[in-house]
Amino acid sequence: MVFVWFWLVALMITGYVVLDGFDLGAGVLHLLIARTDQERRTVIRTIGPVWDGNEVWLIAGGGTLFFAFPVLYSSAFSGFYLPLMVVLWLLILRGIGVELRMHLDSPVWRGFFDGCFALSSLLLTIFYGAALGNVTRGVPLQQDGYFFLPLWTNWNVGPKPGVLDWYTMIAALVALAALTVHGSHYVALKTSGELNVRARRVAAVLWPVLVVLTVVSLWATLSIRPDLLANYRRYPGLFAIPVAVALSLMAMMLHRRRGNDKAAFLSSSAYLIFMLVGAGAAFYPNLLVSTTDPALNITVYNAAAGAYSLSVGLLMWGVGMTLAVAYVVFVYRMFRGKIGAASAGGYH
Repeated sequence: MVFVWFWLVALMITGYVVLDGFDLGAGVLHLLIARTDQERRTVIRTIGPVWDGNEVWLIAGGGTLFFAFPVLYSSAFSGFYLPLMVVLWLLILRGIGVELRMHLDSPVWRGFFDGCFALSSLLLTIFYGAALGNVTRGVPLQQDGYFFLPLWTNWNVGPKPGVLDWYTMIAALVALAALTVHGSHYVALKTSGELNVRARRVAAVLWPVLVVLTVVSLWATLSIRPDLLANYRRYPGLFAIPVAVALSLMAMMLHRRRGNDKAAFLSSSAYLIFMLVGAGAAFYPNLLVSTTDPALNITVYNAAAGAYSLSVGLLMWGVGMTLAVAYVVFVYRMFRGKIGAASAGGYH
């Protein structure tokens, strides 16, 4: 049962990254590719009907984590208290930026909230990448299962690291590049004309950067955590996952060059999915690794809730997720197609 719940939590996190990832990327691009207020409204309109629904997956993922692995939840949320507060404020600023920009007909007012939206989106991608880097690298877990991380120490990976070091910054840059490319493909899919051309251009410029960062991040991960290959050696079929990552990167380039924006967007979605699935396959059964003593690692076995709770919860989770997926399908079908100038003017 713990194996099932491990992958259900991974599914929730992956769903959030793929869905909220493209509107975070659109936020990063907001001031980069939109030259006029009408174009900025169009970019926001591409994500307007779905951005808040996408963030529900973050809440659902946190709730699933709390239910299935309460020990991990309590340890991680206490140790990452400072960066979690930063993320919370960035989420608030991002929502404010979207919802308040048109409340006053003033260029200064709109410019301020456009800046809030773009900057908070940019910083969120960086913090999310750094968070994944911290989980991959490990944290200084103590005997009581808790830990403390300063924002940074000496920027080196060691027994007592900070939230930010050279490795977590590589992870942050991978997240920034990947989500910006993902957002570029989505904006290109939903727009036409100059916005479409500029979004494709950003994706073209960032694609080789993403390829290089992906390779560098793989090298960096294996240099500090060579044990992550243990599951891959035990189950050689898992090596299909990095092959799938490489194929999804190639597919992004090929479909973009052919002008197939939908296929390019699906390819960037596949890249994110396979990257996270590959990480999950490498981590299992660990949930949070101790940099001080491997015996203190939090695993699916010492962090899970009771067997009866997990069995009953699986039924309730299935009902809830069925409703959530049905809502997502309904919303995306309702708002499918490109955003025109006329429709863009009606939202914010």
